[in-house]
Amino acid sequence: MQLVINTYGAYLRKSGNCFLVKRDDKSFEVAVNKVNSILITTAAYITTDAIKLAVDNNIDIVFLDAHGDPYGRVWHPKLGSTTLIRRRQLEIYETLDGLNLAKEWGLKKLDNQIELLVRLKKTRVETRDELDRYIEDIEHSREKMKRLRGTIEARRQDMLGLEGMAARTYFEALSSIMPEKYRFAGRSRNPAKDEFNALLNYGYGVLYSLMEKGCIIAGLDPYLGFLHSDSYNKKSLVFDIIEMFRIYVDETVVYLFSRRMVKDEFFEPLEQGMGLSKDGKAALIEALNKTLEETIVYRGRNVKTRNTIQMECHRIANGLIRPGQELPDDFDLDILESEEYKGRQTEPDAK
Repeated sequence: MQLVINTYGAYLRKSGNCFLVKRDDKSFEVAVNKVNSILITTAAYITTDAIKLAVDNNIDIVFLDAHGDPYGRVWHPKLGSTTLIRRRQLEIYETLDGLNLAKEWGLKKLDNQIELLVRLKKTRVETRDELDRYIEDIEHSREKMKRLRGTIEARRQDMLGLEGMAARTYFEALSSIMPEKYRFAGRSRNPAKDEFNALLNYGYGVLYSLMEKGCIIAGLDPYLGFLHSDSYNKKSLVFDIIEMFRIYVDETVVYLFSRRMVKDEFFEPLEQGMGLSKDGKAALIEALNKTLEETIVYRGRNVKTRNTIQMECHRIANGLIRPGQELPDDFDLDILESEEYKGRQTEPDAK
């Protein structure tokens, strides 16, 4: 579970082998083995013994700003795995393998968008034809992306152009099925210009923290990306791989609106835009955690949605040092973050 601290002035400390949270005149304890990350979204107090308990148990502490973007994290100082993985990230960048990896992530993103619109279409007879047209447009972009050949440097703008075109179509489609009050004019990032994007931005922020953690544990360098270009302190690989998983947030936000669970008090004005209130953050995180705890079929296996992120990071890392090798059949999903697994799966074979 994610332990979320979103009450101003809350206090987090260690109590035996538990985290103790105090807010106002209330307190509760959570056993350390039930926590996989701690999110702090407001001004709060945290003791050094609580930090050490988290570090000792491979639990990251992530600090989110008003938009949901991580602005800091506490994490142990060890490399996730062998530096050979990082070397291979650099080596394949200028090859067809590098482009194919980026294409795999981009195509999966478009597949997810198409799949969600197909599901939404089934319960919306009045907009079925319109949604069909949106789906066809995204499929057209997908086919063009699939045919790209060459290197990342040669095809980056083509990839970004096709992805951007599909994204505009996708969000126009989502807006069309929103309640009239909550329709929006495309994507708007920090700050959001509307309620849909305020929820989406905050959800993506939570997802970024999970994605970065997945990269680190698998031994991938979050800063060595493929499609997203290098920039100072830019976690390019996180932005690359997260494209496959944005659907978890998209679907959560869409269903909050379609089930009439969104309330006006979820939002508050920000300078030149809109953000989430404490109630809005709490409602979104609760809904997103529910999504992440669901069991889905992923690459032929029944997996908790949350674990697909770590699985994919390990699969990418294994593929870099052992091309063509999938995760082993005896892969234990319950020890994804264990030191034993990290050492056993991502070290190269002895020569």
